[in-house]
Amino acid sequence: MTTAIKSLTAPAHVSAIAPYQAGKPIEELAREFGLDPATIIKLASNENPLGMPASAREALVAAANSLARYPDPNGFDLKAALAKRYGVPPNWITLGNGSNDILEIAALALLESGTSSVYAQHAFTVYRLATQARGARHIQVPARDYGHDLDAMFAAIADDTRLVFIANPNNPTGTFVPGAEIAAFLERVHAAHGDRVTVVLDEAYNEYLDPELRFDSVALVRQYPNLIVSRTFSKAYGLAGLRVGFAVAQPVLTDLLNRVRQPFNVNTLAQAAAIAALADKDYLERSYALNKAGKQQLSEAFDRLSLRYVPSYGNFVLVHVGDAARINLELLKRGVIVRPVAGDGLPEWLRVTVGLPEENQRFIAALTEILAA
Repeated sequence: MTTAIKSLTAPAHVSAIAPYQAGKPIEELAREFGLDPATIIKLASNENPLGMPASAREALVAAANSLARYPDPNGFDLKAALAKRYGVPPNWITLGNGSNDILEIAALALLESGTSSVYAQHAFTVYRLATQARGARHIQVPARDYGHDLDAMFAAIADDTRLVFIANPNNPTGTFVPGAEIAAFLERVHAAHGDRVTVVLDEAYNEYLDPELRFDSVALVRQYPNLIVSRTFSKAYGLAGLRVGFAVAQPVLTDLLNRVRQPFNVNTLAQAAAIAALADKDYLERSYALNKAGKQQLSEAFDRLSLRYVPSYGNFVLVHVGDAARINLELLKRGVIVRPVAGDGLPEWLRVTVGLPEENQRFIAALTEILAA
């Protein structure tokens, strides 16, 4: 068996991929340090601390009777709900196994060897991974104030560029580009490159924006045939474990995405729960309010500890702690999981997801103790 594995030959661009490192699961930490899982808090994966909405749980239970059948491959009911919410025809919508799947589908549809994608330094790791998996070229543009430098990203677009990724708000830094700047960037790209260059606007954390910062990105889709807007149910809607995402784009792009989308990529339970969560305005409002208060709680603590942090527009805060590897280990020993971001080019920083008030306080107390030692 070992000999056979050694003789396998894979494309160089695949062999060179460093696998995605997810946040450490609670059960794994419990095994490593002999901790009681019930005492561990996880603030590492930008999950909603409110848990699944009760409305989604009820829909999930009701849908369980049909699990012997394959899910609706086209997600008719979920697409109809999304089409009504965003005011677009259903054939403008692509469903994904989380928005991560949408990003991979876009790369699969539009990238190949001899092409390139443009994305920002310190942006979501999947942009790099999806590009690399297709044998395409990376054009990583240096960040500006830990966020996107759209002027530099526009200048970096090459003759072989087919995709530009923009995370807004950005993960893992939490920065945000105002809608007017996004619109101006799209106008420049379309004027200079037409439909040759597609822009993916990744809005996984959009629902956490303050109301005055929100803008109608779907209106931009109506204006620009080279735009894909990606959203998810994993964050503010509380369905991370069910993996539901979607894209809105004009029909030509949507048709391309669906040509390479895996059949049955969104399961029956996920579709049912997403429809219910989409209609649950009360849950969404509670998620926003809890997150806003939690970010303030964390930010005030970092100010007291004289720690530098990036003001966040998502459901997490990026904080500079210096020896991040040591501090992360000490937090793990105390049953607190946060996210190291050395792989994102930020070796002295930690990303902390906003949790429940008592979870935030538990992290703050542990960090304070570690820094004082």
